[in-house]
Amino acid sequence: MFLPREESEPIASIEELVDSFHGWGKPSKDWLVGAEYELIGVCTGGPGAPSAPVYAGRCGVEAIFRALAEVGWSPVWEGDHIIALSRDGAQVTLEPGGQLEHAMRPVRTARVMEREAREFLGEITATSKELGIAWLGVGFRPFGTLADVPWMPKARYGIMRQYLPTRGALAHEMMKRTATVQVNLDYSDADDAQDKLRCLMSVTSILTAVYANSSVVDGEVAEFQSYRSFIWTDTDPDRCGLLPFVFEDGDIFRRYVDWALDVPMFFVYRGGEHLPARGTTFRQFLTEGFDGHRATMQDWELHLSTLFPEARMKRFIEVRGCDAGSFSMNMSLAPLCRGLLYDETARREATKLTEGLDMDDRVELWHAVTRSGLRARVPRTGGRVLDLARELVRIADDGLWRQAPDDRFYLEPLRHVVDAGRSQADVLADMWRRAEGEPEPLVEALAYSGLGGYDARG
Repeated sequence: MFLPREESEPIASIEELVDSFHGWGKPSKDWLVGAEYELIGVCTGGPGAPSAPVYAGRCGVEAIFRALAEVGWSPVWEGDHIIALSRDGAQVTLEPGGQLEHAMRPVRTARVMEREAREFLGEITATSKELGIAWLGVGFRPFGTLADVPWMPKARYGIMRQYLPTRGALAHEMMKRTATVQVNLDYSDADDAQDKLRCLMSVTSILTAVYANSSVVDGEVAEFQSYRSFIWTDTDPDRCGLLPFVFEDGDIFRRYVDWALDVPMFFVYRGGEHLPARGTTFRQFLTEGFDGHRATMQDWELHLSTLFPEARMKRFIEVRGCDAGSFSMNMSLAPLCRGLLYDETARREATKLTEGLDMDDRVELWHAVTRSGLRARVPRTGGRVLDLARELVRIADDGLWRQAPDDRFYLEPLRHVVDAGRSQADVLADMWRRAEGEPEPLVEALAYSGLGGYDARG
């Protein structure tokens, strides 16, 4: 049984970590859906435009944060720097390369989510226009190179910046130039969490193909549909990718805890400082301590937030495999996942789409869709990912019909993608070729406004 405890108390046993997941479960009547999406900023005026924003200065993120604080957002400080904002359960956080993430509060309907997203985008685009910044709906920064993007002054990113390149060659690319759209879903108990994680790990590559939107790299059309997803294949094998134990029987809470315990920590947070963990796993922290500190539940939750599998579990289950895109595409992911995960029949049908694949096949498919997207072939069967994507959208639509029929409207951009067999990545590549290197029309096409940017219709 889960027993509430003070988060600052040292953890006494691994059982407390397993119990934490039990305590985070909710009855189905209380399930909500949350969404978050990242925005890539570009400075639209001055030399070198469109360049990446800095932190301080006119074309800087700090000025954006200060302006948003004047319209009701509460700043979160780290030393002398504003690193985040909060308002009514929503957050805006600063990513390593100056991307911003808008994490909306969990809600019951997609219409409420859309309204809150529109409100925020209206606020940030009005403020940013005065500062010469545009925010793009795309999965990877299309302009400039990695070296052109400055690091943001956030302590945890300094530690990650040093550690992650020891684990993967593309770690800095992930930190500085990628953007994603994610969805957070509730679970009731271990069996429910097992079913949801297994479903998500079964269809994550299909989702990546449908939402692919990062086909331009270093100012050129690349041989990728989702370069963002490809980057995650070489970021950190300890904490990224697909989790084989999700497809095995057993207590998912205990299995997830056992996996997370053996992933090296980035840092330990004490006294307002991030202390580099120097390769210490959470299991070692729990049993031996770290520099005189003992592991607490706050440490555990922080550690869970630094694990990056394609679907991860914390107080909720997080869908992580999709490129950021147009407003309408971003708004479609939450109802899609609700239709798939909150309806038992839909969840079972979606899981069956790839049930004939073993773990090697699943990894092969994950890699294949980064380059070929909807045109990728499924290992073993030779079938098209596009056909699976069409079926996945149909299953989600049926799932919404049984539980939230008003949300079916938000699947319309996905219907267009799978009917046409063309992703946002295809549209982006076509626009790039037509522009012949001229940035202005591309910024205009990719930028969010109060109504959002382009979609897969071009």
